Amino acid sequence: MMDPAHITESSVSDSAKSEVLPTEHGQQRKFDVVLLSVRRLLKRGAIANLTNLINRLHPADIARVIVHLDTPQERQTIFELVKGIAEQGQVVSELSKEMIPQILADQHPAEIAWMLRSVPADDVAYILGVLPEERAQEILTLMKAEESQEVVNLMAYPKGTAGSIMTTEFLALPEETTAQEAIQRLQQATKAETVFYIYATDAEGRLTGVVSLRELLVVAPTAPLKSMLMRDVLSVTVDTDQEEVARQVANYNLLAIPVLAEGGRLVGIITVDDIVDVIREEDTKDMLKMAGAAEEDAEMHTTSMQAVGHRLPWLFTNLVGSLASGAILWWFRFTIQEVVAIVTFIPVIAAMSGNLGLQSSTLIIRGLATGRVELSDLWKVVFRELRIGLFLGLICGTLLLITGWVWQGSGFLGLVVGASILLTFLISASLATVTPLLLKKCTIDPAVAAGPFITTAMDITGVTIYLGLATIMVEYIR
Repeated sequence: MMDPAHITESSVSDSAKSEVLPTEHGQQRKFDVVLLSVRRLLKRGAIANLTNLINRLHPADIARVIVHLDTPQERQTIFELVKGIAEQGQVVSELSKEMIPQILADQHPAEIAWMLRSVPADDVAYILGVLPEERAQEILTLMKAEESQEVVNLMAYPKGTAGSIMTTEFLALPEETTAQEAIQRLQQATKAETVFYIYATDAEGRLTGVVSLRELLVVAPTAPLKSMLMRDVLSVTVDTDQEEVARQVANYNLLAIPVLAEGGRLVGIITVDDIVDVIREEDTKDMLKMAGAAEEDAEMHTTSMQAVGHRLPWLFTNLVGSLASGAILWWFRFTIQEVVAIVTFIPVIAAMSGNLGLQSSTLIIRGLATGRVELSDLWKVVFRELRIGLFLGLICGTLLLITGWVWQGSGFLGLVVGASILLTFLISASLATVTPLLLKKCTIDPAVAAGPFITTAMDITGVTIYLGLATIMVEYIR
């Protein structure tokens, strides 16, 4: 029997997988053509043709078109051409958090409440969560009491937790339910999210196990669910961080994972489509932090001055580091005056040490995010990166030794450059590996350790080591 707690995407029927799907490149080309057509029709004012085109698109593609248009008026025009209030709600649920307030700005709260009737509760909570609080409360009061309470409950969970991204529309049955009754309930479960598993609960609503749909079909109709349950179920709690949820779903190739409240009570599930959004969101955040940019900049919706405010602190870090490097050069000015050829290799030392540090820190941060690197792996990871730094340092150091000898005619200068790059690589690999792991241990986001911080630190370290060795060896490299 297949363990329903480990039913994976690979267990989907072969016939479904055999459908001919367009390639990623083909999809992009198709979207580019659609976007170009929309812009041309908007420019010509061909509303009838535009309406026909827009309403043949998937809601996600309509949302993508809206995001790529140039003016708020164009975006609003496209949104209003979507036929059907339910279809408009689906489009809104596909928009980014920066775009939703713009699109709904001119909509009456009653229209929005009606629009969101066909949208799953977790998506409604997401939409209302990005609207101004007063406007969100006004919309909630206009929704049905049952629906609004469900949304309020979801919005009560801290952002970024399992509770905030779960859906409460799932199929859970008492464990005494028979197989035949379960199938009947399954046929009637029109509001439930895509049903991958049937969850069984006890009288108090606590999760007791899960059963696969396949198992349900091969047992006797009178067999109770409790006779076929797999009780060792992977689950998360409502306060589990969404990154940890994504890690579990990815590690075990799950299509859905149950969410438990206090006492093991089943309150929701998180499906793989929500996990994809989480992974994309978290990866974007980490990449932007590593680059010293803000999350809002990724959507290109911030003003120029807002972007300046986000990036300036990180650039200021680089500025201070560059001034420190300049001060080091001034400190060793007499050595440079003695052997001007030293200047030739300063950019090489600074650039290569910073790049190696960035490579190491990026790999460690990615490993921490995906769960492939744990805090218990500290020394193993450090020694691995040290070995890599040693081998790379020997290779690059040897090349620079030969270069210095041939180019400047000084074997000792080549030796200084080669030794400097070797030492710098060892320090860079160590610092770039240890820093993210220590930050993680201190519950600080390790993404802040990369980018400007690592590169600036290694620029200073590399130049100091190089000029320090050159000063010691100045008598031999004149």
